[in-house]
Amino acid sequence: MKQVSIAIPEDDIGWARSRVAAGEFASVDAYFGQLARRDRAEAEETAWLQGQIDKGLASGVDPRTPEQVFRAFRARMRAATVKRFTTSAP
Repeated sequence: MKQVSIAIPEDDIGWARSRVAAGEFASVDAYFGQLARRDRAEAEETAWLQGQIDKGLASGVDPRTPEQVFRAFRARMRAATVKRFTTSAP
C-alpha cells in the first residue's frame, strides 16, 4: 500500500474522525479509502450510463409512433408469455 500526504480542511477531518468514533470505520485512512472507492465506482457507473446514452442517440429515431412501439412491445410480451406457458417442462 502506498502512503501519501494530503491537505484536508479541518472540518472534513473532524467528520471523518466522528465516523471512526461512531464505529463506522476502523480509521480515518479507512474512511478516505472507502470514499475514494465509492467515487471510482460512481465515475465508472456514470461512464457506462453516458455510453448507453451515446449508443441510444447514435441509433437514430424510431420512425414508429409511441403507440406502435407500445403495441409491438405488448405483442412480444404476449408471445413470450404464451410460449412460456405452452412449452412443456423437460
